Amino acid sequence: MLPLSSVYRGLWRTAVYTLRTRRNPPCRLLTSCNGPRLADADTIFALSSGHGRCGVAVVRVSGPASATALKRMAGLTHGLPPPRTALLRSIRDPQTEEVLDRGLVLWFPGPHSFSGEDSVEFHIHGGPAVITAVLQALGSVPGMRPAEAGEFTRRAFQAGKLGLTEVEGLGDLIHAETEAQRRQALRQMSGELGRLYQDWSYRLKRCLAHVEAFIDFSEDELIEDGVLNQVDGSVRDLQAEMERHLKDERRGERLRSGVQVVIAGATNAGKSSLLNTLCQRPAAIVSPIAGTTRDVVETALDIGGFPVLLSDTAGLRDSSDLVEREGVRRARERVEQADLTLVVVDSTHLPSDAQQAAAFLREHLRSVLPSQDQPEKGRCLLVLNKSDLLPEEQRQKLDSELRGVSGLAPLCLISCQTSEGLEDFLTVLHATVKTLCGDPLSGAPTLTQARHRAHLQQCVAALAQYQRYRDTDLALAAEGVRLALTSLGRITGRVGAEEILDIIFKDFCIGK
Repeated sequence: MLPLSSVYRGLWRTAVYTLRTRRNPPCRLLTSCNGPRLADADTIFALSSGHGRCGVAVVRVSGPASATALKRMAGLTHGLPPPRTALLRSIRDPQTEEVLDRGLVLWFPGPHSFSGEDSVEFHIHGGPAVITAVLQALGSVPGMRPAEAGEFTRRAFQAGKLGLTEVEGLGDLIHAETEAQRRQALRQMSGELGRLYQDWSYRLKRCLAHVEAFIDFSEDELIEDGVLNQVDGSVRDLQAEMERHLKDERRGERLRSGVQVVIAGATNAGKSSLLNTLCQRPAAIVSPIAGTTRDVVETALDIGGFPVLLSDTAGLRDSSDLVEREGVRRARERVEQADLTLVVVDSTHLPSDAQQAAAFLREHLRSVLPSQDQPEKGRCLLVLNKSDLLPEEQRQKLDSELRGVSGLAPLCLISCQTSEGLEDFLTVLHATVKTLCGDPLSGAPTLTQARHRAHLQQCVAALAQYQRYRDTDLALAAEGVRLALTSLGRITGRVGAEEILDIIFKDFCIGK
């Protein structure tokens, strides 16, 4: 028979953990400042396709009054149409019976819908007047209101249709502008990243359940020997896996937000000409006057399917002009923040001797790059511009003898004036950007959000707390596992006390 003292300890510990969880329920992670709508009875509607004139527009409805709206606006007197079957109907104003348009209606009964609720879609013509009339007619149906931003997806999350990482993947897919961004977002939306975190979460729950059970019932010899040793091994394995996951060099985040590529170098080296050549438009002013560019000029590019934010900066030199000095300061600040720096050099200024030219370029790189950056580590490309002004013999000699020289970044000889060497440069640039972003379809799923990284770092620190207090204070060690589980739950959006209790009663025959 289980001693009363053990029962009281177990009930007290469970009650305290349940109260902690209820004070900060994980499902509130996706709510707005106005509070959650977990039991919101309103039916919402909105235009789900893009704004502006188009051939077809889709108006989506979700909530308990969806069936009523469908019947009244589509004139259905003999019940609802078969689920997920398109039906051609006249769309009417429920107040005046005026025909607003003729289009397709689709019925999605819950829970087999995107939001998990009863849903309807009206596929109508995409003229602004038609869309406005249909939305106004829906607003006249009792119990219906316009949807807030992201509310359909929020309801899908609250109904368990999507995990929080899948929701973020859906948002990234909607905003994807390049092929690589689309692939990464689609992979995350498919749930691969969420499944990785859910697996870690389940293993953490087991660890926490076993530690809590050991604390409460080990004195009564109801827990088998070796339970804590198993927890120790699981915690070590989880910490190592998370640390490897964090060491991804921000590839997923770069791909999601764009690789920061900065053009830097001395004045009149051809930086603005290179920017204009790459974006194929006169984005920056080009002038023979030194110091023309004084602020940062930015443009977004798609380099072989990878997103790049390209920045032209002021020429790096000492100046008595206050405005130019501020431009130089901003240029150096951008170089510090850059994922990749294109160091542009006027090739006519290079010594004709290859060894002297290499020494000149090393010194120039030290003056441009941050002191901790190593040019050969992939964060820099040397662009030797104005190669059309060099004798052919000197150009070939520089090209052959400077490649692979120690202490130098990969280099390309180009001419922005004649486009000579530009194709080879773009090939090198694409390969470098691809390395910085990685292949979104291969290997383990990568971190795509800064908040994922922050919560995982907290999770690793909490597991370190378990190991620190394992032999001195098991209650504090258990708190470390609980904090790790909470941090991971903030990424996935789901963690609860009942799941811990389920594992306790599943793995241990307490009370039998």
